[in-house]
Amino acid sequence: MITRIPAIIWLACFAATFIWSAIAPKDYPTWLLEICPTIIGLILIVATYRRFPLTPLLYWLILVHSIILMVGAHYTYAEVPLFDWIRDALGQTRNNYDKVGHFAQGFIPVILARELLIRLQVVNGRRWTHFLSVAACLAFSAFYEMIEWWVALLSGKAAEAFLGTQGYVWDTQSDMAFALIGAIVGLILLSRWHDRQIEKCHVLKAFGARN
Repeated sequence: MITRIPAIIWLACFAATFIWSAIAPKDYPTWLLEICPTIIGLILIVATYRRFPLTPLLYWLILVHSIILMVGAHYTYAEVPLFDWIRDALGQTRNNYDKVGHFAQGFIPVILARELLIRLQVVNGRRWTHFLSVAACLAFSAFYEMIEWWVALLSGKAAEAFLGTQGYVWDTQSDMAFALIGAIVGLILLSRWHDRQIEKCHVLKAFGARN
């Protein structure tokens, strides 16, 4: 659980990035579509902060993911300037910021899924926890691709900036592949750190219950 001062820092970082993202974005309809997950996430965090506080690691990961989404919403995922420069410097054919977003779509939600599975005692065993965490991320990634498809059907050419395919025929499949890779890497790099924080949260909760 994040204490008072870190929580203020978290909210300040979120608010500052959100305000910057909302000022003269590339395209307001696209901005609204891309920013929705961050708004929904913030509402859920505020609503559950006292009843079901998350680990500090997960809170900070959510902030990083929110910043990635807000940057993409401001420029559109196909036109983030830094990745235009990387494209030109490395001789690439497209702006690959969207792949960063989809990698994060696995790397960060996998820890959220893992925390819920462990703390709610949904399954027993580390292997099942990891398998279901990755499966949840891949399922969400596929669902997000379906949302993009529905938006494209409803808005026609106006959805091009939201989709960010940049003419790449395998964009949908590669997006889900990056989410899968991100989820696996997240488990490999963060599981032990996450375990320690979950254990600490349980100790603090038990101490609070006794006092």
